[in-house]
Amino acid sequence: MINNSNENFLLDDANSPDVNRKLMSAVSTDFVKVSETLREASYVIRKRGFTENPIFVVSRRPVDIGQLLLGPNELAANAWSYRASLLDEFVQRKLVAEESVDVFKESYKNPDEYCCLFVVDGDFAGFIFIPFPED
Repeated sequence: MINNSNENFLLDDANSPDVNRKLMSAVSTDFVKVSETLREASYVIRKRGFTENPIFVVSRRPVDIGQLLLGPNELAANAWSYRASLLDEFVQRKLVAEESVDVFKESYKNPDEYCCLFVVDGDFAGFIFIPFPED
């Protein structure tokens, strides 16, 4: 699922190889280093009833979305910062259109197995679902 924030609607092509290959390769090495922390944060967010659909904002530059979870070089020399957010914040900021909320929830993958990342890389931003590494 990709969010084209310039047009303010969701496109239904979750993990499209053409669109997300660059993003997946850019964050996957870093993600392995922080995956357990994100898995735990996802569990806590869901357990406390904040949302069933946690979103983690990943960026190399400062962004004003969500709450800072991990800064760069904070854990195992990670290169990206990770912020925890909720779908409600994305709707309020008009990054996800209200009419796309149901599509987003339907496309959201099992949060015990996948992490929902909103990757901000240069001028591009998009959603990817990346599987948590198996133990």
